[in-house]
Amino acid sequence: MLMRKTPAFAPASVFGVRLSHKFLFLLFLSGLITLCFGALFLLPSSYRFRRLFLPLRPQRLATAPGAGEPEPGDQTQGRGQEPPPNPAPAPGALAVGPGRGGRHPPGGPTTPWEEAGATRGQQTPGAATGLPRAPKSRPLPTLVFEEFRSRLRHPVLGTKGNSDAKSLAQREKIKEMMQFAWDNYKQFALGKNELRPVTKNGYTGGMFGGLGGATIIDALDTLYIMELEDEFQEAKNWVEKSFELDVKGDASVFEVNIRYIGGLLSAYYLTGEEVFREKVIRLGEKLLPAFNTPTGIPRGMVNFGSGVSRTWGWASLGSSILAEFGSLHLEFLHLTKISGNPIFARKVKNIRRVLNRTEKPKGLYPNFLSPVSGSWVQHHVSIGGLGDSFYEYLIKAWLMSAKTDIEAKNMYYTALEAIETHLLQKSQEGLTYIAEWKGGVLDHKMGHLACFSGGMIALGAEDAEMGKRKHYMELAAQITKTCHESYIRTDTKLGPEVFWFDFGSEATTSSPSESYYILRPEVVESYMYMWRLTHDPKYRQWGWEVVEALEKYCRTETGFSGIRNVYTMFPEHDNMQQSFFLAETLKYLYLLFSEDDLLSLEDWVFNTEAHPLPVGHVHSPAKAH
Repeated sequence: MLMRKTPAFAPASVFGVRLSHKFLFLLFLSGLITLCFGALFLLPSSYRFRRLFLPLRPQRLATAPGAGEPEPGDQTQGRGQEPPPNPAPAPGALAVGPGRGGRHPPGGPTTPWEEAGATRGQQTPGAATGLPRAPKSRPLPTLVFEEFRSRLRHPVLGTKGNSDAKSLAQREKIKEMMQFAWDNYKQFALGKNELRPVTKNGYTGGMFGGLGGATIIDALDTLYIMELEDEFQEAKNWVEKSFELDVKGDASVFEVNIRYIGGLLSAYYLTGEEVFREKVIRLGEKLLPAFNTPTGIPRGMVNFGSGVSRTWGWASLGSSILAEFGSLHLEFLHLTKISGNPIFARKVKNIRRVLNRTEKPKGLYPNFLSPVSGSWVQHHVSIGGLGDSFYEYLIKAWLMSAKTDIEAKNMYYTALEAIETHLLQKSQEGLTYIAEWKGGVLDHKMGHLACFSGGMIALGAEDAEMGKRKHYMELAAQITKTCHESYIRTDTKLGPEVFWFDFGSEATTSSPSESYYILRPEVVESYMYMWRLTHDPKYRQWGWEVVEALEKYCRTETGFSGIRNVYTMFPEHDNMQQSFFLAETLKYLYLLFSEDDLLSLEDWVFNTEAHPLPVGHVHSPAKAH
């Protein structure tokens, strides 16, 4: 009953053919190989095995908005996805200047700051977080710095030869205020974002995604121009040894850009220290995922760990804010300049493309734009909060480009004409102000934030049409006077957050929620510009009134604090020394009492946090520094 196996014979096949043991073994082995090889193409995680046998599919070449980046709306490089092999650069993507067949990057011709870096850069693997991989620039420890320094028309710190005794003493007083603010921050809050001077501790907050030292970064250039050398070295050492970029929280793209990116860029351009260049490029790359939207308009917040972006919860219908996405242009052009990576410039050029193809109601730019559809979400227009620095960056982009960015110039003057036509008002007392516009209805108020506009209009007057230059200087003076009135009509001689022009109210407010002062700089910013462009002594007089008020009402035993009510002689402190007080308020006051060649307006533009960025002079004789 049992089948006997003998060595001399193989078992019979189903066809009655006897097969040798050797042939059976080969048949079995070939079937096993076929089965295993086929499984490589059926298993869901077989990608890595396929690479052993098949050539990789060619990668899609990146075009606009930047080499090696997803197109607007392309979400394929999200967190947790295996990064693809290094792609080849897109044809022409890394050489965008006029020298390459006259080609220009999307959005218009290159400016002097885009040319030098546009041919450098190589791809590197992405970080472990899964964020989109950014090209790593070739080290440029001195080339960019020396090139830019050779084009300056004035020594960075000025000639110091023409100061009168009074202005010199006033400048020294402001320098003492800066040193006092810094020393107390260092003692009680070093590494935190801001000092709480009343309770003598630090404050971190949630705006910066886990980044620390906002006051340090914001203060770097102010310490430098005031020649507080020991304090500057302390700040630099902290950046070098303690400034941690591997953080994973939600960050405001706008605030990180104007404070950290702007502060590090200016520190690099002032000193040439490589640590500032390296840190700012890495931090700039962490902001890029915010632009991964269908339009390329960045959302307001980005998570530094996952790269996921979102809009502010209070923003109308998930919109992005004009002043936020419109205040990236200056810094991102300089990131391209010092990194050699064109992606930064392309991101902000795309913002302009979206805005230029979007219809503007009455020529005005509303404050809320959908990053999904590229359409305005509601018709609220303001030259103050939510809109302010968008307009500022248009005229400053024109100036920073050595007056080659015609697109920025045209956008600025067209917007200014619309503002003058629809928002500019005159009060019963003859005060000139810029109202807010909500769907065709005017709110007759100005915010403290809007008081920068006097300086902005003066700064742009020279390049207006010939017949409007004098008019714009007069308009700038009128708006600056109105903001001065908002100060001198209070008990403290410091201005409120908002002031009105209705129901008999002139440049004042009766609301406690609008009566606070948080060490804001916009009024003294306009004083500084008006002084430099007119040398009318009243602007220095007005500025000194602010210094005296700060000393009397905002100085505490351990730093400076905002106050909760400017309409009382005994205001309560808000217990916050804002980082922008060191970056902006004290810097603008110091410049107001300095000679014009200290950070000359011919060589520098200030970002909206008062960080100086160099003008891209195309041809300029070298100076001794």
